[in-house]
Amino acid sequence: MEQKLNQVQGKEPNIFKWALKFASTAGIAGIICCVAPAVLFMFGLMGGIYAISFADFFYAEDGSIGLGSWILRGLAVVIGVYGIYLYRKKQNQCSIDPKRKRKNIILVTIITVVLGVGIFLTLEKWSSWYFDKHIVPAQQEEYRQMDLEKNTNQ
Repeated sequence: MEQKLNQVQGKEPNIFKWALKFASTAGIAGIICCVAPAVLFMFGLMGGIYAISFADFFYAEDGSIGLGSWILRGLAVVIGVYGIYLYRKKQNQCSIDPKRKRKNIILVTIITVVLGVGIFLTLEKWSSWYFDKHIVPAQQEEYRQMDLEKNTNQ
């Protein structure tokens, strides 16, 4: 409703709300490969083996960044750039000083990049910790249980 009211009035969008919205979306999109299995595991919707295999899909066998991760990071950049483009387009509908428009674009770009990278790095650090602390031990226990069942059935 507020967005429609802003369009009708020709009011410039709030820089910080705009940047936060697109930065958080971009940051999450860039690391969804690790956050999604961690959250699903946390709520008991996914086991340790499946959570790690899901995350491994995005990484190379040696643990380095794989094609899937680069695609997600590219998607994150596209989301951030699209948010800046939309802000510029929306701002151009308003009758404000060209110097102020340029300053606003620079601000929204800096805020989006800093927040997006910050959110990405924070979630990357959290998911690495969560995997090491909770998911890897669960995976090892699941493998141990599978071996026990296999040995008792023989």
